[in-house]
Amino acid sequence: MEAIKRIHHITAIVGDPNENIKFYRDILGLRLVKQTVNFDDPGVYHLYFGDDNGNPGTIITFFNWLVDRPGLKGSGQIGRIAFRIPKGSMGAWQKHLDEHKINNRITQLFGQDILEFDDVHSLELALVEGQEEKTDKDIIGFHGAVLLSTSPEETSKLLTEEMGLSPIQSNDRNFHFETVGEERHHLITEIPPRPRGRFGIGTVHHIAWSVPNLTSLLEWREKLENVGLRLTDVRDRNYFKSVYTGEFGNMVFEFATDDPGFDVDEELEHLGESLQLPEQYEDRREEYERTMPKLDL
Repeated sequence: MEAIKRIHHITAIVGDPNENIKFYRDILGLRLVKQTVNFDDPGVYHLYFGDDNGNPGTIITFFNWLVDRPGLKGSGQIGRIAFRIPKGSMGAWQKHLDEHKINNRITQLFGQDILEFDDVHSLELALVEGQEEKTDKDIIGFHGAVLLSTSPEETSKLLTEEMGLSPIQSNDRNFHFETVGEERHHLITEIPPRPRGRFGIGTVHHIAWSVPNLTSLLEWREKLENVGLRLTDVRDRNYFKSVYTGEFGNMVFEFATDDPGFDVDEELEHLGESLQLPEQYEDRREEYERTMPKLDL
């Protein structure tokens, strides 16, 4: 079985959907590739942002909870999310964030400089220069993420021995890994663990790992069950099929297929332009369109 080659998507909990759209589309320049509902909590938006084609490895998604308290960041969650930007573009990005009055600073993570800041709902983000040189400063996709495991050693063992990530270095503050695919996504596991977190606005709900197709997904499900993890049945998310598990460090890991993609219910040039519902909720469309906030598209 092939190793995990990249992050598929990352899903966070945030607040007002229009504030969410303004930040990720209008400030960060990502494309709104899908507006739908949370399949497990219908009546709440689930918004997807990514590159122009909605490619796995670029997708950040959001549950938009309007009536909920802020979360408490801590172990059992995913921490700071890092996007990759073109080589030499950090200065332009810092100026851009300054112009939008977004507090930011240059620090160190993943063994290099990062530009760290928070989004409008206090989600922790960063920009990291890659090796690709482009004429613009557009976000390329994910660079990586920080994993806030309750058991960093056990999580690190899962990442390397079972999922096939490559260790880069470790010290008294973190373990550092990267995926073996073309994207070379970076993962940091913090040590020692933080106090336990609590889900709510401004926290990350789960990280999803990319697998090619359903056959591969079923193989991964069997493999992970054999090492002692408990996994859900296969869930059909329309744009991918997936399984979930609470891994050994109490973070939610999802394994999601690359196919069929986000153009199964919309033409590529019209992604994200209208509310898309799974078949089981189509009969409630009028209710959702009446009760959910109108989006500023």
